[in-house]
Amino acid sequence: MADDSVSRETSASVEAEPQAAATLFGDAAALDRARRFTHALAEQGEERGLIGPLELPRLWTRHVLNSAIAAPLFPAGRVGDVGSGAGLPGIVLAIARPDVQWVLIEPMERRVAWLSEQVEALGLSNVEVVRARAEEWSEGPVLDAVTARAVSALRTLLPLTAPLVRNGGELIFLKGQNAQAEIDAAVKQLRKFHVVGARVELLGEGVLAEPTRALRGRIARP
Repeated sequence: MADDSVSRETSASVEAEPQAAATLFGDAAALDRARRFTHALAEQGEERGLIGPLELPRLWTRHVLNSAIAAPLFPAGRVGDVGSGAGLPGIVLAIARPDVQWVLIEPMERRVAWLSEQVEALGLSNVEVVRARAEEWSEGPVLDAVTARAVSALRTLLPLTAPLVRNGGELIFLKGQNAQAEIDAAVKQLRKFHVVGARVELLGEGVLAEPTRALRGRIARP
């Protein structure tokens, strides 16, 4: 009975699915996976240290749809998610873009366990989970793009992510309101790691209650 009570309490406090979810995930199979992932995160996220206690009432809008809105930006190749954590954005993007091969790079064992469980439970054949820090990546600059969300400031993030991306590939980071200030503060690092065209794009205006900011740049090594 206690478990049922906890489940009912979680259901009552989690945000209702916004109408935009059907638009962003497209077909019924993808939307069903998104619902299952969101439900699992609502049920287990706080207990497993994946999300904070205040996130349930905004789980869809602030986290799931905030990640999904960026899905069209990625090339149909092999893309890394550095510091994947709860699977935001990696798992969400893998649901929305089954044509992309996603590599979720995460150093913490308990988070790797969660990611692996979700990949199996959702039947995501386009996802590889790698337990490692970004600086331990051994394959070299082979990825077509790299993303990250809520990991660190751009000037700290660049040394961890740019070396993973092939020449001509992209960095696509999901950021907050200070995204342009991060670009301004990272001029030297952008030059050092051969990132050109750094800019901020606002995603989801008129679709999401709170638009997402994508910080984008292309690798152009000499």
